[in-house]
Amino acid sequence: MDKKRQQTPMMKQYLAIKEQYPDAFLFYRVGDFYELFYEDAEKAAKLLELTLTARNKNSDENVPMCGVPHHAVQNYIDILVEKGYKVAVCDQVEDPKQSSGTVRREVTQLVTPGTVMDSHTVDAKDNNYLVAIVQQNDQFGLAYVDSMTGELKVTHLLNEDSVLNECSNLQTKEIVYQTALSPELTEKLTQRLNVIFSQQAEVEDNAEVNFLLQNIENTLEKEAVRLLIAYLMRTQKRHLSHLQQAESYEVSQYLKLDYFSKFNLELMQSIRTGKRQGTLLWLLDETKTAMGGRLLKQWIDRPLINETQIVQRQDCIASLISAFFERNELQEDLKKVYDLERLVGRVSFGTVNAKELVQLKTSLQQIPQLVHLLAGIDTGEWAPFIQRLDTFDELTDLIERAIRTDAPTSVTEGNIIKEGYNETLDHYVDVMKNGKQWLADLEAKERAETGIRNLKIGYNRVFGYYIEISKGALSQLPEGRYERKQTLSNAERFITPELKEMENEIQEAEEKSRDLEYQLFVEVRDYVKQFITDLQLVAKTVAEIDVLQGFAEVSERYRYVRPTFSHQHELQIKNGRHPVVEKVVGVDTYVPNDVAMDEQTEILLITGPNMSGKSTYMRQLALMVIMAQMGCFVPADEAIMPIFDQIFTRIGASDDLISGQSTFMVEMMEANQALRHATPNSLIIFDEIGRGTATYDGIALAQSIVEYIHNEVHAKTLFSTHYHELTQLENELAHLKNWHVNAVEEDGTVIFLHKMMPGPADKSYGVHVAKLAGLPEPLLQRAQTLLAGFEQNEVYHGRATAVEENIEEARYSGDVAEATSDTVEQMSLFDTAEDSAVITKIKQLNLLGMTPLEALNTLYQLQQELL
Repeated sequence: MDKKRQQTPMMKQYLAIKEQYPDAFLFYRVGDFYELFYEDAEKAAKLLELTLTARNKNSDENVPMCGVPHHAVQNYIDILVEKGYKVAVCDQVEDPKQSSGTVRREVTQLVTPGTVMDSHTVDAKDNNYLVAIVQQNDQFGLAYVDSMTGELKVTHLLNEDSVLNECSNLQTKEIVYQTALSPELTEKLTQRLNVIFSQQAEVEDNAEVNFLLQNIENTLEKEAVRLLIAYLMRTQKRHLSHLQQAESYEVSQYLKLDYFSKFNLELMQSIRTGKRQGTLLWLLDETKTAMGGRLLKQWIDRPLINETQIVQRQDCIASLISAFFERNELQEDLKKVYDLERLVGRVSFGTVNAKELVQLKTSLQQIPQLVHLLAGIDTGEWAPFIQRLDTFDELTDLIERAIRTDAPTSVTEGNIIKEGYNETLDHYVDVMKNGKQWLADLEAKERAETGIRNLKIGYNRVFGYYIEISKGALSQLPEGRYERKQTLSNAERFITPELKEMENEIQEAEEKSRDLEYQLFVEVRDYVKQFITDLQLVAKTVAEIDVLQGFAEVSERYRYVRPTFSHQHELQIKNGRHPVVEKVVGVDTYVPNDVAMDEQTEILLITGPNMSGKSTYMRQLALMVIMAQMGCFVPADEAIMPIFDQIFTRIGASDDLISGQSTFMVEMMEANQALRHATPNSLIIFDEIGRGTATYDGIALAQSIVEYIHNEVHAKTLFSTHYHELTQLENELAHLKNWHVNAVEEDGTVIFLHKMMPGPADKSYGVHVAKLAGLPEPLLQRAQTLLAGFEQNEVYHGRATAVEENIEEARYSGDVAEATSDTVEQMSLFDTAEDSAVITKIKQLNLLGMTPLEALNTLYQLQQELL
């Protein structure tokens, strides 16, 4: 059906606008409502739980429709955007009173998952990144922006895996492209992130874009930023003066952790629950501001590799630990600082309200006290911070004089500007105040003169001010005293020339005061815009101070130590602890452990029982490295470590069901990442590699991987395994040492000591672990019997292997016959011809045809023959 056929002018306008935004819900303003029509209405009614109705109900071509009140529209937009949809907001852009015909309407903003500007839809301590990707041959330019804070960064990447990893780290919800990405990359991004893709066909240069690009030299990076800004300008349809100049970064500038390693180490999300509790972020987040919370996530996501920068952070933390009282005061002041970054973004965007300007003022009023506290403990480490903390005295003074502290969120309803700020506004306020008093006086006067005690003066928007008298009291009203205005069922309403004149005066004052207050508010807002860049610098500085005080708080509370960095590739941890587990179980319960890897030791091969703490031990080392390279202190009595360039982990078993990949396939893929990309300056954490396949395959792969790391990669590696056969590698590989988790048996019960010791473990204690898990006793007894049998077979298998090796050695010496003879002698169970005769008799026996006594006599006779 042709929707435009026989439509009203308004619906033709709607359809024309909808054609421009086919992939978005179109919220079309009609009076006090935003309406949706056709497919948008049918789908939105289900998603938003709205009543679906129709235009032209009695027509053959009725139009499905639903709507929401204009004052509540943001809530409905938020719901749709959170579900991954786009929303085009279409407003009336001319006064209906001034228009002839259909009121002109335009889309004033396209809200998408990556361009949300309202902080209510995004957690205060989360960033919301929009990503743009351009491709040239096998290289990519990737730019990202947080449109709420103005953060704008760009990099270039060399393969699709890097693009996938970077988008995963950013947790982006929307990706902008000009030319379609490869189907393989698109599918992977969709599977991992559930991201939406938006095409931006046209990209233009302008002064604003060139200003943002002035520090960028790489051509591919420039194209990515241009694409990103073009999409932002098309969707937001306003100036974006809060966008910061694009900052180029290299992934290699930071400690590199791929998506799987961050997932395995539970840096920001628990594997079990998907929440932040039980993660490194949960442990370290003692920040007092939203800005600090977001920066902490960035620091966890990108630990440093520059020793000078790390030491600078350590110096600040050390000074705060030493200044207990100043740190407490600092924390109290930081609690009074609102989200400066997002407030500045809303100022630029034109959506800031008067209440938020008061929040800006309150935040800036804390800066002088922050400077005072830092100056009091500064011995050089805080000087750069103090220099960046502008106090903005003129700005805070203006907001203090202009904006009421109890201002409402609406900027068009008045009650925003303080008395005494503007003389004209004060006059209007005085008229309204005196006018209302005049009305009260008039009401009292008329009651006295008429004797009607229930006479009252009221107001409504349709009829204005009136004098109301109940029907029962009309007989008391002198004839001709008032002019009749409205008749109700139980009352009459009247007007007088005096009341009409005062009504006009009051209404004029109210209307003019509202318009003037909004004008004065916009002037203050525009004045704030002049300071956007400086305010963003202060916001960044406050965020850094906040994260550093949080590190100091955590370090002192849990007795962390300042790590030192070795240039000899030495890794020595004394009494190290897993920071998150320690917080959960308590300092007194957790068993600390050492890590001892000198310059010559590259691999620790860790054996020991299941559930004994091998995985925790390896995770704690990786977390300590991350914490140290963030600049934080670490959970240990002493820590000496190299600065690592990358961390690779394979911990735990997990299927990738979406991609149809088994646990073992995921294991091999993650191992492959480490083997191909690790350097001698990397850290590799491999837990039980090879266990996802058959035993012999697993042992073969595990040993081959250990040998490859030792001979080719040379990275510091912790490799845990339940294949005890691998412990003999210590005799073959010069840079490998055996370590094990200690355990003891008492009265048949195993006790895990959770203590790492040099040397290999003597057994795996698997059946004991099953007993701890509560398996049935008969099952455990059967398992013990089978285990004993398997171990006995393993002894004979071992002897056979030794014989084969003996034969092989003899083959090289030319004495094969002698070796074979020795072998036969070792392996023969029965050594004589008589033995063979006995065997023949046993084979011929019909045991089922014998009585028990006959069987016993036969056994006795055979025994006598062997003696």
